[in-house]
Amino acid sequence: MHSESRTRDRVRRAVGEQGPVSASTLAKELGLTPAAVRRHLDALELAGVIAEYEAPARAKRGRGRPARSYVLTALGQDQFRSTYDDVATAALHYLADTVGEQAVESFADQQMSVLETRLRAAVEQQLADTGADPDDVDARAEALAAALSVEGYAASARPVGQGTGLAGIQLCQGHCPVRSVASEFRHFCDAETDAISRILGVHVQRLATLAGGEHVCTTFVPTGAVGTGPPSDEERAKARPYVIPRTTDRTTDHPADERSTR
Repeated sequence: MHSESRTRDRVRRAVGEQGPVSASTLAKELGLTPAAVRRHLDALELAGVIAEYEAPARAKRGRGRPARSYVLTALGQDQFRSTYDDVATAALHYLADTVGEQAVESFADQQMSVLETRLRAAVEQQLADTGADPDDVDARAEALAAALSVEGYAASARPVGQGTGLAGIQLCQGHCPVRSVASEFRHFCDAETDAISRILGVHVQRLATLAGGEHVCTTFVPTGAVGTGPPSDEERAKARPYVIPRTTDRTTDHPADERSTR
């Protein structure tokens, strides 16, 4: 029974680190049989720890129903929490009460600036190692997903809307190391989104966040040439916003520019 519990915990953690992820992928990575993985997934789903993730219709390709993928629920995410999360949240509340909300936002900006420096270095290094075009937004997004995963964000990058006027990349993060803090101080999400935009050199749109109660953080990255930096304020003002079609998928059923959802 103890061995069964440990294996189930391995499956749960793998879903948290790699989700959305399929049973077949988990079986290969964990060295288990597909039947064993599905048994644990069924138990975790019944317990409300994981849930099936349905990709947006525009991202589905090929014939037939795609393999079921799983992500952690809010309950599953909470199981990654530690007492340090509560201490950090309490400290930020104290900072906001004694100094003001602006101090918390300044702290969030500083923390994300440090993370951005590490992510940018990792992206540039991977592009150099693979010989990829540094101005290729697809390559940069793939490299950024890999760098975010190393930082504990369980990220992936997938093309969406190919062959349409809404072609782009969907950057997903199945886990957020600062979720508990960001749930109460949403500026962490804003700062992270801005950092992603600067690293990729394009204006991105955050569609959903774990901090906002969704199963996955979802960011839409429009494809196109990457410049030397993000758009200027003047360019942002002139640019037409990208409008993402509404679907039945919870992770994309949000107005693209409403930061209040974060």
